[in-house]
Amino acid sequence: MIHPTGARAGLAGALAVSLMTAIAVQPARAQSDADHPPLAPARDVQVQYAVQPDGAPAPKTIEAWFTANGGMMRIDSPEAMGSTILNRTTRQVTIVLNKQKVYTQFDAHNGIRNPFLLDLSMQFTRKGKAQVAGVSCTEWGVVSGRGTATACVTDDGVILREDGVDGDGMKGRLEATRVTYGPLPASTFQPPEGYQMVTRHRVAPSHAVGSGQPVTGGVAQSGQ
Repeated sequence: MIHPTGARAGLAGALAVSLMTAIAVQPARAQSDADHPPLAPARDVQVQYAVQPDGAPAPKTIEAWFTANGGMMRIDSPEAMGSTILNRTTRQVTIVLNKQKVYTQFDAHNGIRNPFLLDLSMQFTRKGKAQVAGVSCTEWGVVSGRGTATACVTDDGVILREDGVDGDGMKGRLEATRVTYGPLPASTFQPPEGYQMVTRHRVAPSHAVGSGQPVTGGVAQSGQ
């Protein structure tokens, strides 16, 4: 996950979301539909996850929202510290920090990576059926250049559980604890009313829940 950082107004800390099971969104090769799970949710959905990187003492709860076909995503960090909003169509990333009531936006020129969407650069092996958070899903073995994982994916493309090594070599586990289907308003994927935009000098990637590196020198701008 790309983490936000400080600005002239004293912005410090970072969005506490794990980059477990990160998979690039750009497909690398073709497979038949029978060879892989659905690559994005087919319907608007909100999912609560328990996320636990390898070595963490306990899982953290995060909330995630997905529009149909995975065009827009929002991931809220534990304890409502902030949000990451991803627009896969424009490749724009918006980072929101609630305590400081600020946000920053930047373009992900090399594509967007995230824990909750699969792509065809991975190799998949169908394993069987399971149920997570009261929802049926199919277990898939996933192989990347960094290691292996197991993912349980619904027939309409929602990842309910994933355990193993991600595309960046990080190890951990996530599991859905609540799944809610239904239309998502456009405001879900916008900074909250009244938050200030902060120009970004740089962002620091981080994989650990609750970690991040402060960066100073940003300039606060009012408006959205």
